[in-house]
This record gives sequence, structure tokens and C-alpha cells, in this order.
Amino acid sequence: MNRQEAYERAVELVSKMTPAEKMSQLRYDSPEIARLGIPAYNWWNEALHGVARAGTATSFPQAVGMAATFDEDLIRQIGDVIATEGRAKYNAYSGRGDRDIYKGLTFWSPNINIFRDPRWGRGQETYGEDPYLTGTLGCAFVRGLQGDGEYMKAAACAKHFAVHSGPEAVRHSFDARASKKDMAETYLPAFRRLVQDAGVESVMGCYNRVNGEPACGSRTLLQEILRGSWKFQGHVVSDCWAIQDFHAHHHVTEDAEHSAALAINAGCDLNCGSTYQVLPDAYKKGLITEETITESAVRLFTTRFLLGLFDETEYDRIPYTAVCCPEHLALAQRTAEEGIVLLKNDGVLPLSREMGALGVVGPNADDRKALIGNYHGTAPEYITLLEGIRRLAPETMRIHYSEGCALRDNRVENLAYENDRLSEAMIVTQNSDVTIAVVGLNENLEGEEGDAGNSYASGDKLDLSLPQSQQALLHAVAETAKEEGKKTVLCLMAGSDLDLSYAMENFDAVLMLWYPGAQGGLSAARILFGDVSPSGKLCVTFYDPDYPLPEFTDYSMKGRTYRYMDAPAQYPFGYGLTYGDVIVTDARLLKDEEAAGQGEGACRKLSVSFRNRGAVLTKEVIEVYVDPVDSPYRTPNPRLAGFCKIEVPAGGEGSCVVRLDPDLDKVVDEEGRLIPADGKILLYTGVSGPDRRSVELTGKEPLVLEL
Repeated sequence: MNRQEAYERAVELVSKMTPAEKMSQLRYDSPEIARLGIPAYNWWNEALHGVARAGTATSFPQAVGMAATFDEDLIRQIGDVIATEGRAKYNAYSGRGDRDIYKGLTFWSPNINIFRDPRWGRGQETYGEDPYLTGTLGCAFVRGLQGDGEYMKAAACAKHFAVHSGPEAVRHSFDARASKKDMAETYLPAFRRLVQDAGVESVMGCYNRVNGEPACGSRTLLQEILRGSWKFQGHVVSDCWAIQDFHAHHHVTEDAEHSAALAINAGCDLNCGSTYQVLPDAYKKGLITEETITESAVRLFTTRFLLGLFDETEYDRIPYTAVCCPEHLALAQRTAEEGIVLLKNDGVLPLSREMGALGVVGPNADDRKALIGNYHGTAPEYITLLEGIRRLAPETMRIHYSEGCALRDNRVENLAYENDRLSEAMIVTQNSDVTIAVVGLNENLEGEEGDAGNSYASGDKLDLSLPQSQQALLHAVAETAKEEGKKTVLCLMAGSDLDLSYAMENFDAVLMLWYPGAQGGLSAARILFGDVSPSGKLCVTFYDPDYPLPEFTDYSMKGRTYRYMDAPAQYPFGYGLTYGDVIVTDARLLKDEEAAGQGEGACRKLSVSFRNRGAVLTKEVIEVYVDPVDSPYRTPNPRLAGFCKIEVPAGGEGSCVVRLDPDLDKVVDEEGRLIPADGKILLYTGVSGPDRRSVELTGKEPLVLEL
């Protein structure tokens, strides 16, 4: 069903409603209108990395771990699987008359905010710090989720529009101030792409104000940009209880009626919260018109018709048995494998199955919570790293284990217990050929402030340090290993940058596992034992601990992320090792046929040749960065302009075509205008970024072309 047909049917149906009935349909928990044959519908559902909060579902790695795959097609497949499981659940639930929260087909995902500050607790929900990577993967997820059938398979939602990335503690009252250049260069591009390129059905506003206006009632964001410049045709939903913040925390309105009026008059169609319950009062006071109410109701019913909720569709036949089927679980395992990032390897990896004893220590080694991150469902099975190692290790290998320490310092009141576990970790190290230390965080230590689904009400990190108890554990393991002449591997499980200074100097290998999903422990074990080569890349910068991070509340991009920082990173964006040794041997620009036909002659594709000098088959990421070196409006450092996931056998070679950013040869001026870049434009092509730190760590210089 095309949008025009769905719109016409929505107009006809809404025309039969009274004003009160129309207003009732603008709440997330829309009630039944029996006389018109309209069933109740709850709009609130989540699908960040699998169907969330609705019972059992396939658990994919947290979004930041999905992004580390740099695999556009894989992300599309994940979106399709989530939509399939969402449909299976919807069919089963609605068949039993259950239309409660988290059981609809409108998923409030993906989160495409830019992870601009490594302290942000919700950064784990994003696709990292780069607008191009975020937009590309976000579009792939939306296309997979919404499908390309006659009806929309599920409805995706781009959130949180548009300048939103902490601090969590003040999000309900904070005013995020961003320049026109930063808006156009960083905060808006991914949203524009999801709207214009992927046709995302929904956009969610954010809690904070943006340049003085509450985002869910911002005429600038919702009218001028979203529906005006970008011609968005879908519906807008508020973040949950964000409209209440207008009067309760932002103090831009005097009461709930005026808050509801400000939001709906600006174009916020659906309220996640309770403020739209006072729409009838606002209507009686003349604060809103029936025309405005009708417009929002029509948009919402257009979405419901596009989903086929009033028709028989091809998706009605998806059985409940599709949930957590073997194919879906295999895709989740593959995703975790492709997203794990090898940061350091002095030759200890892959592990030999011939060793006599392997030590596993650390609070995240056997912790289910460390697998999943926030906004998750319930998995049919959880495989921690300890369990994954036990499954893959030969019977002849002894596995020694110690928790080592508590995850966080204040969980342990008995110092004797803490010292006892620390001593135990040292004993394990002493009696093992290699010791794997598994440390990091979980959703209790970084996440969303006050999230109803998170009983710990977690939020931002205070700094980039591991908890002190874990730092003590790493020192104890590394020092014992040196004394005994043993090897050590660090596995970090977190959704963000943490200081790895000590591990860089004192551990033989370092792996970033992120929150790898319910089966992530098996995926990590397959990497450790060499059953598969790591191929993930950092989608966020790991900052040097001496780097002066800007004030958290400062939304200027100066000094933030790999595009603007002015010092070497601890580990740079785009960095990641494999067990192979892939190099780029040639790169050649191709003329885009459509652009050439229009006489523009623009180069929008790059043919890249590569070779694996290593002894194992591996996947790798070809990365292309652009630098308009002569433009005064360039970002301080080259920016990502294309990438492609490849696979190449041991000693093999091949080629791929990398689709490049259409705005490759443009820059953003101080007024936020996208203009042609004057002068020389350089393209850097390799398996990591062009920064000197990356070259130092990989030993590989990128191939440089001039446009």
C-alpha cells in the first residue's frame, strides 16, 4: 500500500470521529473506538538490538557493538529479523486480544544521536560518534525493519531529534546550544538521511531544549527543518513524559494544557506520557483547533494503514516459532563476532588449544548483565565468556576461574572478601599458562537516568576510569603474570570508552567486546581460540587519559571526537586488528553513471583492490576518509566518507566497490550551508583511519588519492 492510499483511508476514517475520539488517538495507549471497528493500540515498543521488554526475543549485541561491525548489509538483516520477530509476537498477542504496551509494531528505534562525549551513559545505544557511519547504518536498520513489501513490516523511529547526548542528570531542564555549523555538520545529517533516504516512518523528539526551544515543541526542528526542508511525511512522537517537562522543568509554559498545545501546534502528533490527556481542556480553551487535532490523527492512522493493521497482510502468517529460531540466533552470534575489536596482540592470540591451563578472572567473566546492555528483551539462553570458553576448550585443558573482585567498589563492604578474591585471581594466574581478565561495566553502571526499565536508575560515567576494584585486579593479574612468565589477555565489556593505559603497557592482548548479546560469550570465545578472526573497528574514539575533555554540557564539537580532537587518541576511531594482514594495493575512482548522465561528472564510487598477506582467512573493513585540505570550513581532521566490509582468504586478494558520501566534495560553512569545497580534496583509503596514531599501531599507511 502506498502512502497516498493509506493517507486517503486515514482521512476517511478520522472524518467519522468526534473531536474527543480524535484526541484519544493521540496518546501512546490509544483506546478502542468500538463503533468504528478500531481496536486499542499501544504505540510504545522498543527494538534497539532485538525486540525489547516483550518477553523472549533474539538478543543482538548492543547498538554500539552492532556499529563496530561496519557492516551495512548485516545491520539491514538485523532489522529484518527484529521485524519478523515483532510481527510474530504481534500476531500471537493480538490473536489473544492482548494489545498492551511493548506488543505493537511501532518500534522506537534506532537511536541515531551522536556519541559526542564518552561519559554519556546512553552512548551505548547509538552507532557511535560519526554522522556518516551513523546515517549509513541507521538507514540500513530502518530499511530492514520496515521492509519492502506491499505493507510496512514494522515502523521504525529515528530518535532523539536532534541535539541530545547528555548529561542525563539534567536532561529534563537542560538547553543544548549548538552553532549552525555544528547542527548541519554533526547533529542533523543522520536524521536527514533516515528521513530522505530510508523513509523512516517516525521521529521522536528529545527531553532537552535545543537552542532555547523544547525539542518536542520546537517549531524550528519540527516545522522548519523536519516537515519543511526535509518534507517528512510520517508522524512525530514525544519522548516519554517530555511534554510534561515544558511546564514542570523547562518552565516555558504555565501548565499542562499550554504544554500540550505547544507540542501539538508545533507538530508533535503522539504523546508518550500523560499530558495529551488534557487536550480536551486545551481544546475548550481555544489553545488548539480541531484542524490541528485532525491532522495529527490522520498522520497516525496513515501509519496504521501502512502497517496493514486493518487488512490481511503477508505478515499475518509469520508464526510465533520464528522467535529465536536457529537462523536468528546464528545471525546474532555472527554480529557479535564481527563487532569485537582487537586492540592489541603481541602474539598470544589466537589461544593454543594445546596449553594445559587457562585462567579466567574478573567480575564480567560470568555475568549475564554484562552481555546485554540496556533496552533488551529476554533471551532463551545466555552464554557468558566463561561458559563460551568451557564449551570450546578441549577436555585436556584445565579452566581455572575467579571472580577476582566486585564489579563496583561499593558492592563490597567486607574488605576481607575483596582481598580474598584478589588473592584467588593471583593464584589462578600463577597456575595458568594464559590468564584472561574480563572487566568493564554493565547497564547498572552506565545507562539511562531514571529509566523505568532500569531499577538502578543509572546514568553517565563520572570519568573514563574502571572502578578501583577492577584496577586493583588488573594490577594483581599483570604483576603475577610477569613474575611467573605467563601471558595475559584483557577483555573489556562496556558500551563506551574506558581508559586502557595500564592494559596497553602490561597485557599481551586487548579485546573490546562491547555488550555482545546473550550469546556473546560464545562469540568472544571463538575469537579467542581463533575459530574466527576479529574484524570489528572502533566506532568511538578511546581518548588518552591526559586529553582534556570539554565541559560535558558544552555542545560545541570543538575538541570532540576524531574529527575535531587536537591530540593523539589512545585508540583512534576506525581502528581494529585482525589475525590476517590486509593491505590496500590500489584505489580508483569510478564515475557515478547517474551523475555523469546529468553532466556533473561527480565521483561517487571507489574501486579498491586489497591483499591479505596473513596466514588466515579474515574479514576486514575498507575505510575511506576525505579531507578538503584547502577549505577554511573543513573539519580539523579527515572525516569518514565510505566503508565496505570484505572477506579475503589467507594469501588471497580481491576488490570491492565502496559507495562514497554524496557530499564528499562539500563542506559546511559557519551559517550551516552545504557548499562546494574549493581547492585540493584528498581521499585516504586503508583498513583504518589516516591519523598518525592509527598508522603507528597498524604499521599501514593509507593510499592517498586527489579528487
